[in-house]
Amino acid sequence: MVSIVIPAHNEERVIGRLLDGLLAEAEPGELDIVVVPNGCTDETAQVAAAYGDSVRVVESPEASKAVALRVGDEAARGFPRLYVDADVELRTGDVRALAEALARPGVAAVAPARRLDMTGRPALVRSYYRVWTRLPEVRRGLFGRGVVGVTGEGHARLAALPQVMADDLASSLAFDAKERAVVDSAFVVVHPPRTWGDLLRRRERAAVSVEQLENAELDQPGGSARTSPSDLVAMVKREPRLAPHVAVFLAAAVIARRRQARRRGDYSTWQRDESSRA
Repeated sequence: MVSIVIPAHNEERVIGRLLDGLLAEAEPGELDIVVVPNGCTDETAQVAAAYGDSVRVVESPEASKAVALRVGDEAARGFPRLYVDADVELRTGDVRALAEALARPGVAAVAPARRLDMTGRPALVRSYYRVWTRLPEVRRGLFGRGVVGVTGEGHARLAALPQVMADDLASSLAFDAKERAVVDSAFVVVHPPRTWGDLLRRRERAAVSVEQLENAELDQPGGSARTSPSDLVAMVKREPRLAPHVAVFLAAAVIARRRQARRRGDYSTWQRDESSRA
């Protein structure tokens, strides 16, 4: 049995899409799915509860992903264990592939390959992601996928981490390259921002999150996920046609950093992207 913890804050529009995919081919008793509606003001809990015995709903009054993860952990029945964001899409076969990878010797944490649904996204958003998806750390890290799977040993590593905004990035950096794996036979569908403004808000959150993570001075066997100028230069040298897209990527980074500077030290304001949940 694979335990799946899904923190969900006002996710009534998308939680059903995720649960449909997870349960599409699941055998009875194969998946232990725990949805944790936290601080919800919508019908997230009711939508999840409609799946009956296939899904357990454990509500938390506090609107906090960190608290929801802890509540879900307490309710989950076993390992391997997946933590899945409510706004992505993951299917039964992908869960099985992740569980199989976690059974390999030495592997403590995994994530699926990502597929970005760029339907209806404007040119600037498309340009940004043409660069972002080519970055070395983005390719090999577990973050930015909305899904992280761990063994019992891997879970102990995550449980020792402090609460930070960039929980997926912290989870990725908690494991070195030999302990973590991106599973190419498993896929998660990620829904990027639908507008340039939404993208900038997401990048501002990312910049603040990285600042918080670095200030925490955590032990990071996985190194750093920061993008270096040399990464971008090397990318343009390999593919000169990417030069205008790199310019868009840099513009988003500069704007996000300026916004970050205005709220330096504010690690509680969550710049949620509602457009990806439309």
